[in-house]
Amino acid sequence: MMDAKKAVEELLKSADVTINGEKPWDIKVNNEDFYSRVLTDGSLGLGESYMDKWWDCKNLDQFIFKILRADLETKYNSQIVMTAAKEKLKHFFNPQNIANCKKDIHHHYDIGNNLFEHMLDKRMVYTCGYWKDTENLDVAQEQKLDLVCKKIGLKPGMTLLDVGCGWGSFMKYAAEKYGAICTGVTLSEEQIKLGEKRCEGLPVTFLYKDYREMEGQQFDRIISLGMFEHVGPQNYKTYMKKMNELLKDDGIFLLHTIGGLQTTNDSDKWIRKYIFPHGTIPSIKGIGEAMEGNFYMEDWHDFGPYYDKTLMAWYDNFEATWDLVKDKYDERFKRMWEYYLLACAGAFRARDLALWQIVMTKKREIKPECRI
Repeated sequence: MMDAKKAVEELLKSADVTINGEKPWDIKVNNEDFYSRVLTDGSLGLGESYMDKWWDCKNLDQFIFKILRADLETKYNSQIVMTAAKEKLKHFFNPQNIANCKKDIHHHYDIGNNLFEHMLDKRMVYTCGYWKDTENLDVAQEQKLDLVCKKIGLKPGMTLLDVGCGWGSFMKYAAEKYGAICTGVTLSEEQIKLGEKRCEGLPVTFLYKDYREMEGQQFDRIISLGMFEHVGPQNYKTYMKKMNELLKDDGIFLLHTIGGLQTTNDSDKWIRKYIFPHGTIPSIKGIGEAMEGNFYMEDWHDFGPYYDKTLMAWYDNFEATWDLVKDKYDERFKRMWEYYLLACAGAFRARDLALWQIVMTKKREIKPECRI
């Protein structure tokens, strides 16, 4: 135990984190087994031990930022790495097949619409906001929706496909503000139920389908906001080929996705177990190779730091409204959700993760007004 404790203390010291210290990002250890658990299980042990109340931190988001920014994984032996331990197993099957995707979406998105209604903005946008010249979540999300509409040159009467449409927040905005005729696909039955209610009276259609099941129709515009992280590297080429097939020759496709710094089939073990099963963060290389032969890249826009602000706003809402939803969840779920939001905020703050909007066309003579 003493060796494990000493190893963790030395590791954290290099990131300016002290065990039982006074700084807001220092951690308070409540169970001495924490040290060996973290050394054995890496990021999975770190997250699970927080869920089990083995440690606490006043500013957990800043703690994650500190250990990621210190780049401990490359500085220390892999046996004592606490940050985002990577699982070096090759995938010999396709974990993001249609059957698994349906189960995975249910795992996260069907845990209760009420939770998301309280945590998100008034339009229920569950992707990064665009915080230019604002400190208000509702405004940031409307600015993001409008930014997407402008980037794709959306006009009244255009047909639009939203791949991974969630509760229909973008489609509702596009129909109301731009007169678009929208179709959305999602594998969440709960999202469809609430989405149809929120979009009642608008030219908005929800389909319970995987993107690979879409056939026989082409659209003027296609957008996908925060869904590509569920596609998986084995399916990137299939995904891009399908988007090409569904897009009219003079159409525009916008992909909005979290991005990673390197090409990998791995993902954080804690996130994969508790939040997004089979989720994988794409890289520039992975996206670029999938685009070859399918799309011309018109614009690649990063505003990853805005996801830090978005996640912290969601966390504030979650904490402020917990009493309204807590009868449906236990304390361990609450700590799991806190860890999810704050750890991800810290990762974006450290720029360990990016947020990309990529505008694509099928014909190079089309030049959309991409950057607003």
